[in-house]
Order: sequence, then structure tokens, then C-alpha cells
Amino acid sequence: MSICQRVLQAVALAVIVATGTAAEAQQKLRIVSTFDPTHSSTQAMQLFKEIVEKRSNNQIQIDMFDSMKLGGARENVDATRAGTVFLNWNGMAFLSRIVPEIEAATLPFMFPNREAAFKAMDGALGALLEKKLAEKGFVALGFMELGSRHVTNNTRPIRTADDLKGMKIRMQPNDTHLATFRALGANPVSLDIKELYSALQQGVVDGQENPYPVILANRFFEVQKYLTQTGHFFDFIAVVANKSQFDALSGENQKIIRDAAAAAVQQQRTVVAKAEADALHMLKGRMEFYELSPADREKMRAATAGVVDQLRKRLGDETIDQVLAIVKSGS
Repeated sequence: MSICQRVLQAVALAVIVATGTAAEAQQKLRIVSTFDPTHSSTQAMQLFKEIVEKRSNNQIQIDMFDSMKLGGARENVDATRAGTVFLNWNGMAFLSRIVPEIEAATLPFMFPNREAAFKAMDGALGALLEKKLAEKGFVALGFMELGSRHVTNNTRPIRTADDLKGMKIRMQPNDTHLATFRALGANPVSLDIKELYSALQQGVVDGQENPYPVILANRFFEVQKYLTQTGHFFDFIAVVANKSQFDALSGENQKIIRDAAAAAVQQQRTVVAKAEADALHMLKGRMEFYELSPADREKMRAATAGVVDQLRKRLGDETIDQVLAIVKSGS
């Protein structure tokens, strides 16, 4: 072999090694959700993807799987905990079977408005939940707004609290949510959202409850006739990552992930109020819409007051007292 050939061979080997090193340095992180591409949270996570890839000079690549492409919400949570995906953003209730303290953050009629809800979640309440999530293998990267939840059904108009009695309503897998509707006289059923449309269509359940944008995006208006503005829970979307995978990132890349998540959360919260109003406007054109009177809302609040005591028995006085004190103080 001539000297020239040896030089060329060495250069080629160096290129292969350099290319291999670069490929090894690049990380691909999978993020998943059940929300469809039009939902404000998915659009916000698209921003997350763009920021992470740009700030990391494409050394971190984000592969997004929305719209239940990798299963339902429960499966997304389990995959994140197991580390088969890096991160998921879904309704916070789907974490409650692993971190039951989450139930304390979504008690019935807990927050008077979204401003009070996020003041608590950005403060002491969020810090408490972040600690509990970390103990179970998650890193909390932020809490988006899922919003106030409202009831739809195919049986009868819900004009008063009494109209819920005997109605089979699909709920998220959150024991406190289920207990709330039992207290209202309904027959609540836990069901993943991926199964919900067909369950409504086939009459397996009479109705369901969700924020307006979720009702619209999942086209529940096609299989539900009545919509009532109940606002019984204010709910959140938790952005959580696998703790082991997150901790394995460099300090610089952890900061990139946290900063990008904070930007995504802020964008989502900014646009969600308009998305909610737009969704309600469209739903009113497709469903019969009703509003509970202040007196009936107060009746619902009174009927569900005992739910707090039920949760005390499971979580203990210390956690519940801490959460209620945070909410009362507005911190």
C-alpha cells in the first residue's frame, strides 16, 4: 500500500469514527400524549420540541407521539415510569393511582378561578406534588391547564343537580372524582379516554365529563345530545419525565429541557382561555346547552363536601390540611 493510500485510509477511518461519535452523542427522546394536534397542549409541546432541538444544536432530538399513537393515558404514564418513553403530558388524574396525593389538588369546587388554581400550582401545592412525583420516579416539568370540567349526556338535560341521579357517567381513574359523582347520586365508571367514544356510541355509559376543548376535539357531540356547564373540577395537565433518564442528562441539557417545558407551559396557559371559549361556541351549535343556577351549584358543592373526609382517611390529615391551607392562603 502506497503512502498516499495509507493517508486516505486514515482520513476515511477518522471520518467514520467522528461520525460514529457524533451519532452516539445525539440523543432521541420520545414524548407522548393522548391529546390531538389541535389541542393547546400539543401545540405547546411542539414549541418544547423546537426549543430543545435548537438550543441543543440538534444533539437532542424530540420524537412526538400525540393522539394516542402509543396508547391511552394510563399506558403513557406507565411507559414514562418504565422509561420506554422519556416524557408524557396527559390529564393529571392518570398519575393519581401512583401518586394519590394528586387527588388532593382536584377536589370538587376547589378553586374559584384559573388564577387561583395556578397560583397554588406554581407555589407550595406544585412543590408538594413535585416531591411526591419524584419519590415515584417522575420529574415534574410543569402543569398546564386542562380546565374546568363539564358534563355531557344522552339521557336528559341536566338543569339541576338532581338530574344527575342514576346517570352512568364516565370518569377519569381518580378515586376522588369517582366519589364526587357518587355523592351527587350518579353512577360513575372509570374508563380510559381511548375507549370513551365507542362507549358513548354504544350506550355503555350515558355521559362523560371533560373540558370543552376535549369534548370538541374528540367529537363527543356526535354521540351526545346534552351539555351542561357544571364546572365541578378544575383540572391540570401534568408534564412529567422519567426521573432516571432526566437525571442521566448533563446539567446543561437538563436546563434546556426545563426551560423549554416552562416556555411550553406558559404558551399553553396563555392561549387556553380563548380555546375554551371557541370550543364552547362550536359545541353550542351542535348540542343542547344548559347552565346550572348558582343555587344548584351550591347544592352540588354541599352534596360533595364529604369527599374531603373520605380522602383524609386514605391520605391522612397532614396532607389534606396542608393542601387546604395552601388553597385558602392563595399561595
